[in-house]
Amino acid sequence: MPARPPLKPRLLRLGTRASPLAMAQAHEARDRLCAAHPELEVEIVPVTASGDKILDRPLAELGGKALWTKELDAWLLSGEIDLAVHSLKDVETIRPAEIVIAAILPREDVRDVLVGAASLADLPLGARIGTSAPRRAALALHLRPDCRVVGIRGNVQTRLAKLQAGEADATLLALAGLNRLGMAHFGTPLDPETWLPAPGQGAIAIEARSADAATRDLLAAIDHGPSRAAVMAERALLAALGGNCHSPIAVLTRSVGEDLNLRAALLSPDGAERVDAVATFALTDLDGPARLAAQLLAQAGPAIRAHFDPPGG
Repeated sequence: MPARPPLKPRLLRLGTRASPLAMAQAHEARDRLCAAHPELEVEIVPVTASGDKILDRPLAELGGKALWTKELDAWLLSGEIDLAVHSLKDVETIRPAEIVIAAILPREDVRDVLVGAASLADLPLGARIGTSAPRRAALALHLRPDCRVVGIRGNVQTRLAKLQAGEADATLLALAGLNRLGMAHFGTPLDPETWLPAPGQGAIAIEARSADAATRDLLAAIDHGPSRAAVMAERALLAALGGNCHSPIAVLTRSVGEDLNLRAALLSPDGAERVDAVATFALTDLDGPARLAAQLLAQAGPAIRAHFDPPGG
């Protein structure tokens, strides 16, 4: 009896943005998926997102986080790709019903890094801090109201080049991205207890079509439970606050046994006002983030509340 030919590996097409950091994240996703399923072949399919094309205006003026996801969403829904990989902090809180976050990879360091000075206190009077992120801008102005925020957008290399060119005196980057690019030596990490991270920061999400049960089953093998629990609580907090890309919100999540501890802050865009709250709740308590959101909004004044639109008012 003739030998059967070897089975052809199943091919999965993994869509990603084309920036160096996005490609590094796509390679990590592919490596983890292939290690869990050696029978798979995963092809990385890069796309240039709208957010990577337009760098001269703040993201919030251009349609928000959808600028990072809309091209990959279209490719995923049309079947041109089977999976899409994202930095989770760049993924809108409300997603199309046809798309599901099927895996969260082990979360990287959540801290921000200050580049251009040893600390915020070391910046000269009136220094220019380059960022287009409302959270970073508000936190910086809260701690250093004498400083001025100037808009800087682009990938890590672009922002560092703009800093080198003198467009700002300092800038802020995610340590997770620097680590993934082998650039951890840049800048000084900021204390996350006072300089709270962005919701979802440091987490890589892999999305699939909701109806594609076979692919979702494959991705379940690389879904990191503790990371998923933390970031989904943060996204639930965002949803309960009605936050958008204009809303300065920061949150630090820690696991405490079988519970989650969330320390969150809301700020006015100019940094003049800040409210903080902390909550600890069981992993199974799906209403915990909403209670924390209600507590924060109850403490907040009009300058903060104007930038949030919680469900039901």
